[in-house]
Amino acid sequence: MSQRSQASRRITPTRRRRIGVAACAVAAAAAIAACGSSSSGGSGGSGGSTKAGAVKVALILKTFSNPYFVSMEKNAKADAAAKGVNLTISAGTADGDTSTQITAIDNAIAAGDQGIIITTNGNAVNSALSKARKAGLYTIALDTAPTPANAVNLTYATDNTAAGRLDGQWAAAKLAGKPADIALLDLFNNQVVSVDVDRDHGFLEGMGIPVGSPSINGKEPKSGHYSGGKGGSYKISCQLPTQGAIPTGKSAMQTCLQKDPNINLVYAINEPAAEGAAEAIKGVGSHATVVAIDGGCSNLPFVSNGEIAATAGQFPGKMASDGVDAIYNLVKKHQHPAASPGLGFFNTGTKLYTNDPMPGVPSITSAKAKALCWG
Repeated sequence: MSQRSQASRRITPTRRRRIGVAACAVAAAAAIAACGSSSSGGSGGSGGSTKAGAVKVALILKTFSNPYFVSMEKNAKADAAAKGVNLTISAGTADGDTSTQITAIDNAIAAGDQGIIITTNGNAVNSALSKARKAGLYTIALDTAPTPANAVNLTYATDNTAAGRLDGQWAAAKLAGKPADIALLDLFNNQVVSVDVDRDHGFLEGMGIPVGSPSINGKEPKSGHYSGGKGGSYKISCQLPTQGAIPTGKSAMQTCLQKDPNINLVYAINEPAAEGAAEAIKGVGSHATVVAIDGGCSNLPFVSNGEIAATAGQFPGKMASDGVDAIYNLVKKHQHPAASPGLGFFNTGTKLYTNDPMPGVPSITSAKAKALCWG
């Protein structure tokens, strides 16, 4: 994952809007059933003609090239087939391609779909989503909430703060009271995105280090005492952006090690950045511990050999299948989707993958993670 998971925690639609949208969605379903309309799946769709009264859903992905979104496509197809949902799947031609997504939203409205599930390529799609909601479609964002978050009815995503917190709790326990010399490899340093802040702050919270500012990275005290695990002293020696990629993760870590060769703990925004950091660490013979977030199958060998000591896995396929379930249950059973208690989104969960379990920190091994990973 690079910039995929910007999960917002502020999505609480009003009760009046929820009831209104549900009524429109159900009314649309009834109208389609009465007319006996039919359609076939689009690009990557579940295919076949629509049976009278079948629930029609459009899944609109960022791209078809990223394994993360391919996992969404696979699980959504399987869930739609099991429920008899007519699923039309489309995607942008590249990350940031909003025009193709806008066209897909317009197509869903014209086709009489009851719902849209989308991983947005940018806020330019918001007006089209608003148009869809006015037409009675229930809209769900996956993984990344739009800005503003209420541009959709609900988001299904990982609790990124909880994911980062697992990393921090594990790292503090691993240190067993030893001093922590920390490098923070974030996503950006020239813009603020929620996934970046949530994961970074979750890690610091897990370590027992104050975040300084709740809305921006880099405001934490640069030295002091961490309270996680057995507690101990810490210093943050380096904090650099990686854009969530292997090459920039490697170059950022090389810069950090040149600045302080004694760094012994590295937090990385995602697994590509962590893999780059691991290359840099290996290149100089350092033994720094690296933690990350994502849960991709391709990263498990790094967990197995210890180059990445722990990673918090997320479940993009579950996000998509839960989205299909939500729209199906809304239309067929009048069950309205809701955010997880205490959150502004529906939390699809996270698990820590490590072959070095720590007492008090729930985790599973890389071998067991093979049944849960994506890609």
